[in-house]
Order: sequence, then C-alpha cells, then structure tokens
Amino acid sequence: MASKRYAAVDKAVCVACGACEKACPLEAVRVHKGCFAMVAQDKCVGCGRCEKACPANSIKMESRVEL
Repeated sequence: MASKRYAAVDKAVCVACGACEKACPLEAVRVHKGCFAMVAQDKCVGCGRCEKACPANSIKMESRVEL
C-alpha cells in the first residue's frame, strides 16, 4: 500500500475566488458554477499549491491510501 496526498475542498468555506485554480500546475482544480472549487482526484498529485493559494483556507492536503 502506498500513501498519496491529495487536495480536499471544504465547500462550505470556499469563496470560489479561483486562486486555487490559477495555482494548480496540472489544471486539477476548477471552480464549479461560481460556487465552490472541485478537485479532479485523478489529476491531483498533492503538490499543495492550491492549499497555499487559498485565501479562505478551504483546501487541506489529506492522505489517501491506495490499494
């Protein structure tokens, strides 16, 4: 089993400013319908750039266990 970090968005806290979307080098983060950010888990490599760019602190890096 290998662990991998990924970005998780708290939709209740997200202000949909788009800072995370601009910060992601792999275009894994998109603002959905102007309401909140969503992360494409298949594209996210866990670099943490979106988390650092988020002014609302709505993105946290989490660990995922892959089987």
